[in-house]
Amino acid sequence: MKQFWNQRYAEHAYVYGEQPNAFFKSFIDTHKPGSLLLPAEGEGRNAIYAAKQGWQVDAFDYSEVAREKALARAREEGVTIHYIQQELSTYTPEKLYDVVALIYVHMSEPLRVKFHAAVAASLKSGGFLILEAFSKDQLHHSSGGPKDESMLYDASTLYHDFHLHLNVLSCEQMDIVLDEGDFHKGQAAVVRLVAQNL
Repeated sequence: MKQFWNQRYAEHAYVYGEQPNAFFKSFIDTHKPGSLLLPAEGEGRNAIYAAKQGWQVDAFDYSEVAREKALARAREEGVTIHYIQQELSTYTPEKLYDVVALIYVHMSEPLRVKFHAAVAASLKSGGFLILEAFSKDQLHHSSGGPKDESMLYDASTLYHDFHLHLNVLSCEQMDIVLDEGDFHKGQAAVVRLVAQNL
């Protein structure tokens, strides 16, 4: 799988475009800058946007190609992000964050449950988790995402993952129109979640 992503990132200028995810952007634009973690960050579109707004950004991805592209673009944009190469399966909280953002971070059980618990443990008191991912209804669309239903989510599954750890403020499925590069484009079925560590 890593080879697949390295090849995809190497063969395309920006797989998911250069602009930040719209849901992520709306959150960043309306909250005071602080510390931010972006797992599976890919080519850095969200990390670079947040850094420009004054956030202190940590990011990781298992693709070395994605990491190098993100760091090169950050230098071009004149911002600093801390970006390491790491697997989701080996992530353990080493520091606490004001915000953790999971933007199209898809995995199957039991890794998903373990990783989501680790992410929840990464939040400071008062910190926020924001998540946007494809729902199971995305199988009916051609705008991107996994084709394996076990890798797709629904609101009840995500609520169950997080509600014991965090106060879930909103968790809903919806249809949106994606315009994020060549691989996230068109009508899409997504789940959006916002939760807080009280």
